[in-house]
Amino acid sequence: MLITHFGLEQKITQNIALTIGNFDGIHRGHQLILQRLSDEAKTRGLIRALMIFEPQPTEYFASLYQKEKPYRLTSLREKLTLLDKTQCLDMVWVLRFNSRFADLSADDFIQKVLIDALRTKYLLIGDDFHFGKNRLGDVSLLMAENTFVTEQVSSVLAVGKRASSTAVRQHLVNGDIQAAEQILGHFYTISGRVKHGKKLARTLGMPTANIHLPMHRYPLNGVFVVDVEGAFGVRRGVANFGVNPTVSHDHKQKLEVHLFQFQGNLYGQRLRVHFRHKIRDEMQFDSLNDLRTQILQDMEVAKLW
Repeated sequence: MLITHFGLEQKITQNIALTIGNFDGIHRGHQLILQRLSDEAKTRGLIRALMIFEPQPTEYFASLYQKEKPYRLTSLREKLTLLDKTQCLDMVWVLRFNSRFADLSADDFIQKVLIDALRTKYLLIGDDFHFGKNRLGDVSLLMAENTFVTEQVSSVLAVGKRASSTAVRQHLVNGDIQAAEQILGHFYTISGRVKHGKKLARTLGMPTANIHLPMHRYPLNGVFVVDVEGAFGVRRGVANFGVNPTVSHDHKQKLEVHLFQFQGNLYGQRLRVHFRHKIRDEMQFDSLNDLRTQILQDMEVAKLW
């Protein structure tokens, strides 16, 4: 069972092995770091811990300077679900990234956070890790600290390229679900509860589950073949992810899923939507009849796939 702490108010009493980062997507590179951390912690008799940030630093600074939000792969809830499945951690520290934290100097981060609050004895970081105000802290500063041991893990290659969250986002923007999946090492997944919508799809004869999305910006657009996981098990379906330009004008990203051969009430249920294949980009139609015709074609393509 993964234990999650929020903030630094709760001091821990056991020495820990720690790694730090956004861990957006929990891709193969992240998985390698977590496995290495787990192995080292067991050897050294330490608690296995991860520190992540909410919001992610790039999101915080985008909001601060009123810029467009960067793409996000996984919500906090989905991230914790994926982290738990690795079985490599005992606890996760979720630190709120705010002005106070952003202004913390690199030296203060080491002393107040790593040493005083978390009792870090072993620190494992990626090859691009920077920290502290203006990202002035780096690997050399950490390695100069003799209170804990710092080690660095090199990049992992997937599909011939460095495994990174940036690469996953770009593949998803391009609609290459399989390439993203190869870097992730698992299905790309978005989860949320089914909420009430306009029920327009029901009038077209193809009811959909309208998934509530956390307020992030996702690197997806279009119609997809999906596997949907819920209380009913796992079912194949077709999903639309986008702004629904034919029937909506608010430009908010929406996720609607139609499950094949399913009847039942899904309202309030939490579903995990696994994206498997992109069928096409989102389109605007002149009429609801044209939309219905296209949806039927999409369903046939999904079933054939």
